[in-house]
Amino acid sequence: MTLLDARRVSRGGAIGVAGAAVNGVLGFVLTTVLTRVYGVDGAGVLFTVIGLVTIAGAVCCLGADTALMWAMPRLQPVDNPVEPSISSATVTPTQCRGGGGGSRAKIKNRPDRERGMLVATALIPSISVAVLVAIAGVALAEPLARALDLPDPTLLRMAFGGVPLIVAATVLMAAVRATRPVTAYVAVQFVLVPLLRPALLVAAGGSLLLGFGAWLAPLTAALVIGAVLAPRPKKPKAWRVFWGYALPRAASVAVDASSMWVGVLLTGALSGPAEAGLFAAAGRYALAGLLIMQGLRVAMAPHLSRLLGGRGAGQRHEAATLYRKTTQAIVALSFPAYLLLAVFAPAFLGLFGGDFPRAAGPLAVLAGAMLVNVGVGLAQTVLLMSGNSRGHLYATLTGLAANVAAALLLVPRYGAMGAALAWSLGIVAENVIAAALARRALREPLSSRPLWLTAAGVTAVTGLAAAAGVVAGGRGLGGLATALALLLPVVLVAAVLRGRR
Repeated sequence: MTLLDARRVSRGGAIGVAGAAVNGVLGFVLTTVLTRVYGVDGAGVLFTVIGLVTIAGAVCCLGADTALMWAMPRLQPVDNPVEPSISSATVTPTQCRGGGGGSRAKIKNRPDRERGMLVATALIPSISVAVLVAIAGVALAEPLARALDLPDPTLLRMAFGGVPLIVAATVLMAAVRATRPVTAYVAVQFVLVPLLRPALLVAAGGSLLLGFGAWLAPLTAALVIGAVLAPRPKKPKAWRVFWGYALPRAASVAVDASSMWVGVLLTGALSGPAEAGLFAAAGRYALAGLLIMQGLRVAMAPHLSRLLGGRGAGQRHEAATLYRKTTQAIVALSFPAYLLLAVFAPAFLGLFGGDFPRAAGPLAVLAGAMLVNVGVGLAQTVLLMSGNSRGHLYATLTGLAANVAAALLLVPRYGAMGAALAWSLGIVAENVIAAALARRALREPLSSRPLWLTAAGVTAVTGLAAAAGVVAGGRGLGGLATALALLLPVVLVAAVLRGRR
């Protein structure tokens, strides 16, 4: 990797992290507005519907968004015949004979044309499935509403009607992420969409229908921007190669999207909307801590795909080095957040309203599980960008099976705490398997001495600050403020020293 490439990667990572931070703040604002406006029961209803449509949208994407991220960075200009094809090994144009009596005249391939083919290949099946699911969901809205204990089937009809919009926006923005500077994707997905949602939610005035519409409507802006910035669709091509990768990912991405929402749905069905609302609030905080990792994933995935698609051992070594450095940054930034969430869970949840501190125990459990998640860094991204979508599916299905089985046993008795324990078991199982498979893909160790030292250092410093905060002000806002006052100067000094290095 040249110095220019390294600077580009670092700049992209910084933009991704900054966008993730903004997205985290706006997501917190959205959840706060939603819980304040609708209360525990109303928030539980909206979280349930959002979870259902999120799972449906993820399933209907059929893995096409991740497949675009895997395939597009590997397209390089090469000399090839007039009629290019896509290689199943590298997803790059390969030479083949053109028509017209076997003419072997060659022209310079245009990657934009190949990318346009991939966009069309991704869009046509995924949107077709989304339309079918929308029709079926609207038709079955009443029995589904009864099964989920929802007050109005019209809410479900509206939700399923929005599935094609969700799918089209997701696929087009994936194409933008794979072909444009990371700033474009971050500006839309991390800033514009989450900024519009709470503003529209306030304008909804407490109506459940308008509240869900406030969540859905900003995706229209993402769809329009994605259509403008993504490569223009061309004649579809490379169906077998593209969908051979995408379809296993279709199942695993549905599991990823449903990891928390399965718990919300089961908790609502087995313990009632109030427990579902408590678990959803705790889960929101747990997922918010992943935004640093998600921000770095946005910037790093195309580079990992390009390096892992190379044939030389040197490129694979560069990918392993990039993974280890990124994981070290994730640990340094995310460990303090999850440790503070675990210790000061009542303070964080109290911002949602007086009933929500009851979810402090579930939040502490989830924060512990997320330390494992961020500790393995971008292992799942390495797995996907290496082309092993089937291995990723195996890991996610194992995690889902552990989650559902434990939830069926624990939720009826323990409610939100049972759901948190079940999800935590699934998180750990999935990440252990993904890390083992990523190690095989990189052919180098995932951990390093600097990574372990970073984890130990941030844990010790954060633990001391948190202990001082609890002594000074308990686990409420006073204790949290004290811990942050002690921790922030240390973080700033470390950042300055790191920047000089």
